[in-house]
Amino acid sequence: MKVDINTKMITLIGTPLSQSFAARMQNTGYEAAGLNMLYFYTEADKEHLGEIVSGIRYMNFAGFAVTKPNKVRVLRYLDELDPLCQKMGASNTVVKTPEGKLIGYNTDGVGFYTSLTEEGGVQVDQSVFFCFGGGGAGRAMCSILAYHGARKIYITDIFEPCAKSLVDDINNNFAPVAEFVHHGDFSKLAACNVVLNASGIGMGQHIGETPLPKEHIQPSQFFFDACYNPERTQFLMDAEEKGCKVLNGLGMSLYQGAAQIELWTGKKPPVEAMRRELLKIVAEQQS
Repeated sequence: MKVDINTKMITLIGTPLSQSFAARMQNTGYEAAGLNMLYFYTEADKEHLGEIVSGIRYMNFAGFAVTKPNKVRVLRYLDELDPLCQKMGASNTVVKTPEGKLIGYNTDGVGFYTSLTEEGGVQVDQSVFFCFGGGGAGRAMCSILAYHGARKIYITDIFEPCAKSLVDDINNNFAPVAEFVHHGDFSKLAACNVVLNASGIGMGQHIGETPLPKEHIQPSQFFFDACYNPERTQFLMDAEEKGCKVLNGLGMSLYQGAAQIELWTGKKPPVEAMRRELLKIVAEQQS
């Protein structure tokens, strides 16, 4: 990849990032589309987020991407929010306009919904959901489910105010379908046919961990984990062992990344080239 004075930069801001496949997927997409762009990582937490965003304003960036734990906090540093992003209360994608404005969007929701319905075959308006995690990813996932008519969404988080805030925002901004569940209370799980992990437990320093004891898993349930590295978290392995259908976050990552490219460039993304690169990375991980 040739980098010159005209190369537009994109960085992903979050931590940890060692498990991310985003840079290879995105850079493959740029090359396939003939775009003079470069995607790279900036590992940083909330403490220095404002300073990083301020710097981006004055550099040759088309925008930037945001991941855990910065998807909610980043909103305070942006000039405008897309209406859906504003309702969700989290952003994973920021576009820098030619005038230098920073506009927040959220493509996690559309990426998740596309993967869940097309790859997972889940009928959202016929389903009851239980979600572990009320942070940035959980916000996008649960909000888009409410937007598309989910019957009920139970939400829990180890940081209970986070889950309570998400429940309130969904019920006020989308539809009155969300209900808060205390951390460690699994009594509502039996009523759910789709179980989601948006907590980050199972990746990075938490590999081998799961938010759900396996005795609460029912074979008829569908399990989704937003994590894709490792390909199978303990959460998904336990569900598979019980006979459940499972899906990881690889498709979510693909579709949200494709939507990002369209926002940053105004051009249709090369989805199949990006998919091939993701599958190649997965195969390398397994070899």
